[in-house]
Amino acid sequence: LQGFNGTIFAYGQTGSGKTFTITGGAERYADRGIIPRTISYIFSQTAKQHDTNFRVSVSYLELYNDSGYDLLDENHSTKRLQDLPKVHLRENNEGQMMLSGLSVHNASTEEDALNLLFIGDTNRVVSETPMNDASTRSHCIFIVQVEAQKGGSDVKTVSRLHLVDLSGSERIARTGVDGTLLKEACSINTTLHFLGQVIECLHKKAHGENIHIPYRNSMLTLLLRDSLGGNCKTVLIATISALQADMGESISTCRFASQVAMIKN
Repeated sequence: LQGFNGTIFAYGQTGSGKTFTITGGAERYADRGIIPRTISYIFSQTAKQHDTNFRVSVSYLELYNDSGYDLLDENHSTKRLQDLPKVHLRENNEGQMMLSGLSVHNASTEEDALNLLFIGDTNRVVSETPMNDASTRSHCIFIVQVEAQKGGSDVKTVSRLHLVDLSGSERIARTGVDGTLLKEACSINTTLHFLGQVIECLHKKAHGENIHIPYRNSMLTLLLRDSLGGNCKTVLIATISALQADMGESISTCRFASQVAMIKN
């Protein structure tokens, strides 16, 4: 609301509660996740600032097997993911990454924004795996854009908040998945590996090392480039499992979180 870009993303192994943290549960109001709570906060705060005109818009992007899809297609009846419009990343003359094919929807009220969230969640790819009965098989990014202009002023601020639900890492040897689930797991693990590489390089750069940051290895890391190493306020939520059998993944998640904490934008 003050013109800063922001990102909140959840990271952790499959079944550790990332999607519940970001989007929440559907049964109880108290189980709302970060996205519906953020939407509620934005509209409650804009209603208090009578001297400023606000315009709120929403987009919802899904990255499945390193391809982007628009979850808020105008013809949003339940369908296969492959039937949704594809989204492509393009770089403009100023070096900024632009999302081509991603629709932007105006949200005049909190209810409008929550309805868009519901539509997008309905179109997400979810499968049952040995580790999770309702495993999200893709990375999803809910984007809220806020335009603010004070009355009588020609200055307009535009800020974006990215709320990211990363799909969980899983050890294929342990889960024993095959077919489509195996292909999805390989893609998820590969993109998370590239994200880990970017975090490691940014960590080294924060300690004074002159190093190339491999953002272009995947669509996910390109999308998160400004969030991780640019002009943005970023928060990571690390979700871990309390099970003894998941100790290795939990330690790996904590190491990842500690490296992210060392990055300075």
